Amino acid sequence: MRHKKIFTYTLLILFTFIMMSPLLILISNAFKDNQEILSSFSLIPKSFTLEGFINGWKGNGQVSFSTFYLNTFKVVTPTVLCTIVSSLFVAYGFARFQFPFKKTLFIILISTLMLPNAVVMVPRYLLFKNLGWIDSYRVFIVPAAFATKPFFVFMLVQFIRSIPRDLDEAAKIDGCNSFRILTQILVPICKPAIISAGLFELIWSWNDFFNSLVYINSVEKFTLPLGLRMSLDITTQTNWNSVIAMSLVSIIPPTLIFFFLQKHFVEGVSTSGLKG
Repeated sequence: MRHKKIFTYTLLILFTFIMMSPLLILISNAFKDNQEILSSFSLIPKSFTLEGFINGWKGNGQVSFSTFYLNTFKVVTPTVLCTIVSSLFVAYGFARFQFPFKKTLFIILISTLMLPNAVVMVPRYLLFKNLGWIDSYRVFIVPAAFATKPFFVFMLVQFIRSIPRDLDEAAKIDGCNSFRILTQILVPICKPAIISAGLFELIWSWNDFFNSLVYINSVEKFTLPLGLRMSLDITTQTNWNSVIAMSLVSIIPPTLIFFFLQKHFVEGVSTSGLKG
């Protein structure tokens, strides 16, 4: 029995190290100089240096990395909030109310999950161009306010359906209208699912490179993924320690938020029917 436990723990430690190896290499290289990154595979730097963080934060001389950070928060914060609120209202409608063509509309909504992004890319770009929204953050925030992410609607519908309707009936007897039932009864119960939706949207929006590249043209409006890409100058020698250091800095906020809310995230995913 003892040998079996030792074998199990050894195997778990080995797999943990393998799974975390990309993160460990990223952290190690962030504290190396440019020459050592290209010549050594050791996880322990020969000489610790903060040169990559200092030079990387300066950016390209015109725009510093703090601008990219601030721009990312300007995009991500309202996008996440709008996605949560709009998806919650739409999910509440589908889960609790009866209206004509409800099943058909829900099927259409869910079917958009299967729609490849490439299919809607051109018409969406033309729409935003005609509205004059190109090179602004409205292309990210305004669609989020209209529940355009069917994945989150589906997740919240599944969670709300699992809540007994008796709670709604009891609240109606106490004088609550539909809005108060949602905000005062269902929202506190749906907290794990809401946090899960917010975390998914946070990570996707934070790391969104493609849409930022398509819709944002001005350097002073670049988000973190575009700022990191701009650091890779193909015409001169790339300062890999600066790029790696800024990559490490850029993943800190979503990683910290994920670990703080991990308990609610796991609970929300496991109780909304999305587990494997």
